[in-house]
Amino acid sequence: MTILEVTRAKRPHAAAGGTGGTGGTTESAAARPLSVPRGVALYVGALFGPGLLMLPGLAAKIAGPASVLAWAGLLAVSGLFALVFTALGTRFPDGGGVIAYTAAGLGRRAGRAVGWCFLIAVVLGAPVVCLIGAGYVTALTGGGRGATCLAAALLLAAVTALTTAGARAGTAVQMVLVGLLLTVVVVAVAGSLPHSRASHWTPFAPHGWTAIGSAASVLMLSFVGWEAAAPLTRRLADPARSLPRITAIAFAVTTVVYLALAAAVVAVLGAGAAGTVPAADLLRVAIGSVGPAVAAGAAVLLTLAAVNAYMTGAAALLAHLRSEQQPPRSQSQSQSQQTPDNAPAAGTRGFFAWIALAGGVELTAEAFGLVDATRMITLTTSLFLVVYVASMASATRVLTGRLRVVAAIACAASVAVLGFAGMSALLACLVGLGGLLAQRGRPSRSAVVDDAVDAPGHGGEHADEAEPRGQLAAQVTRRLGGGPRAGLLAGARCERP
Repeated sequence: MTILEVTRAKRPHAAAGGTGGTGGTTESAAARPLSVPRGVALYVGALFGPGLLMLPGLAAKIAGPASVLAWAGLLAVSGLFALVFTALGTRFPDGGGVIAYTAAGLGRRAGRAVGWCFLIAVVLGAPVVCLIGAGYVTALTGGGRGATCLAAALLLAAVTALTTAGARAGTAVQMVLVGLLLTVVVVAVAGSLPHSRASHWTPFAPHGWTAIGSAASVLMLSFVGWEAAAPLTRRLADPARSLPRITAIAFAVTTVVYLALAAAVVAVLGAGAAGTVPAADLLRVAIGSVGPAVAAGAAVLLTLAAVNAYMTGAAALLAHLRSEQQPPRSQSQSQSQQTPDNAPAAGTRGFFAWIALAGGVELTAEAFGLVDATRMITLTTSLFLVVYVASMASATRVLTGRLRVVAAIACAASVAVLGFAGMSALLACLVGLGGLLAQRGRPSRSAVVDDAVDAPGHGGEHADEAEPRGQLAAQVTRRLGGGPRAGLLAGARCERP
């Protein structure tokens, strides 16, 4: 999960655009074509996040030096995700994100179930990110497990208060923080490189080869984000020409940064690689005693921005899922209930409070040793993997040619990684199943659209082939009560074969 991961889902109809997204792009910004450099920056920003400050150490603890193979394997799978989500973003450019991608091939219920998995993953991920920032603080100031959890709880409370008040880190701020993260990583790796030792690579797989799969199930958190960048395809002046370049450059940058950091943690820190603050340890080697302080400051800033993005995106996703169960409203009703972009909707303040409460319970369990950070991360990544499995499975039905094969391989790889998550994988699958079963017998706004499209004379096999799809969408929009959401939803459903 990343700094730029959730807040692209700013408007309700785009709520599942990513646990992900470039926070709060305005309509005027969205109207400007993206250049290749800015496109690369947004794609890289959709992947990088504060988890990069902790995960290399956890992976080394699980698999030893062999953890670099988990990084390499996930990078290969990440390339497949990039291709598939880019194709899906091009095919479904009007918002909806993973919900729309899944629904296109597996149906509306599966799409909404995926949305709930994504939402719960975001809620569970927020206190984990706070633990990352808190861990760097207590590594500097001193304190054990309890002190770290207390600091994490204070961070979570602070960002909850700021988000409830309407604070939102804009795109420019988030991009600056991504640059800060890259700077920390580059300085840590380059400065500590002369202190690397070949002896630190042996034994290479001290916990067995299967530990590589377990490490991959944790590291997957650093590879969630391609679905967030996919909708940016509609902002490219010439996607056919520029998109392959953007994707290739972003993937190359990600590969170099991830593998360099993973290798440096092992080669420089050796037995100390299994810590939870590897960036602070590398910076201490690279620039001296000031290193941990620099790492702690960066970690706190990244934590605040990332959790703010998670919470605002989760609230937008929740609004989208709730709207699916509400009856259609007239255009005047929709306009009267609109809120400013920088203010939480009426029902989201309570939702933020629930996130803080759930995070408090999670952190209390961590403080008393009932759970640990690795299990918390594994459960979060398992929920994201369920989302990715569903998205890739849907893509095998929606896409054609080589992309269908790529989607099938990515789906199988996701299932394989999920299998190494153990009990967390089972819990994540149960969440998805529960999301499906909870919808039985419940009508939705989408069902109204489908009934309209499938009605005699309005679509399907009864449709007049000469009737323009725009007229059909307009008729469906009127049946939904009018308004921009109804028009978008109707247009998307009328495009189906």
